Amino acid sequence: MNNKKPSIYKDPSSTTRFFAVLLFAGLAHGFYQGVQENFLAEIVGINKFERGIVEFFRELPGLLLIFILATMYRFSEAKVLKIGIAITLAGALGIFLVGTGKIVVVLCMVIYSLGEHIIMPVKNTISMHIARSGKSGASLGMTSAIDHTGRIVGFLGVTGLFLLFPKLGISPTSSKSYKIIFLIATLLLATALIVVIKMKEGAVVERRSRLYFSRKFAKYYGLEVFYGARKQIFLTFAPYVLILQYGASTSLVALLLAICALSGMIFAPLIGRLIDFLGYKVIMVTDTIILMVVCFFYGFSHRIFSFNVAFVIVCVNYVLDSIISLGSLASSVYVKDIASSSEEITATLTTGISVNHLISVLIALLGGYLWQVAGIEILFTLSGILGLINTIFAATIKVEKRSEEIA
Repeated sequence: MNNKKPSIYKDPSSTTRFFAVLLFAGLAHGFYQGVQENFLAEIVGINKFERGIVEFFRELPGLLLIFILATMYRFSEAKVLKIGIAITLAGALGIFLVGTGKIVVVLCMVIYSLGEHIIMPVKNTISMHIARSGKSGASLGMTSAIDHTGRIVGFLGVTGLFLLFPKLGISPTSSKSYKIIFLIATLLLATALIVVIKMKEGAVVERRSRLYFSRKFAKYYGLEVFYGARKQIFLTFAPYVLILQYGASTSLVALLLAICALSGMIFAPLIGRLIDFLGYKVIMVTDTIILMVVCFFYGFSHRIFSFNVAFVIVCVNYVLDSIISLGSLASSVYVKDIASSSEEITATLTTGISVNHLISVLIALLGGYLWQVAGIEILFTLSGILGLINTIFAATIKVEKRSEEIA
């Protein structure tokens, strides 16, 4: 008797190149993200109010994504993935080559962000397309785990290099130390581009609608609005709280990011399977309930505990937020369950990204202002309220009977 566990993929042998692209891109992003916040604060001189402004521009590609991808509606998912990797590479190369002026740095960050956002929806579509029927959540969890594996190595690489730099006569707070990291990210993305160029476009050849809105996805759009708002507060300001309020160094921030990525690698497959087993609605509701607890401690720990204890609690909550954010995979499975085709999935996920960025860019500007005039307590209270609204909204979803596999 053959007791071999069935693969979650239709053709496991054809997934290797896709996984390799995810791994190299994850590595690059680990190095890039590992220094981004400290680079902005310590080298470029971005303060807490300006950080919101930077994020406004950095998130504009997400807001405009639906229109950007509309110009590529004739392209296969694989070709769009290639374009996204190439643009991300251009952004990383730009940051490595330009100086430390605020305008040129932000411009290169926007280019990098554009590539990242182009990759987002097609990566999920490809992941679900190559999975067997009923295994979409597991496939998304697996690809997320591969991405997190790359990021772990990248983040730990940043931590190790910033501990090594002083022994090499390089100041960890100098522009040179950051440029070395950006060079590594650039080389890794160049490798990812070489790999993805050889990816067969016939593997995923679905055609996507130009601009797509449908009433049946109304609740998905609503969820993306609330998720985008609460996500943006943590994405933009949580690292800056660590740096500006608690004095976290580059090596420590990168280490925390590595722990977050490791947690993602461990928990993403588990959460993916829980989505398949418990259903996306349960995961959506549970995720946002936990978020409210995280927001409370992130915003008020310094009021309740001593500095050192508060710092530890905030670090723990930073990691916990990264884990519960994996629950967002449930919304992709929700879309697949009610979609009629793969092209509708990609078109809808693309619209969702633009919808959640519509509120994200506004929250980025508002968040920096709130922090400056009212403190982080109000900022993270707002995030918790948005999480509560998201929970209520997710609870209204009617779970449909699982659909058959979308070819």
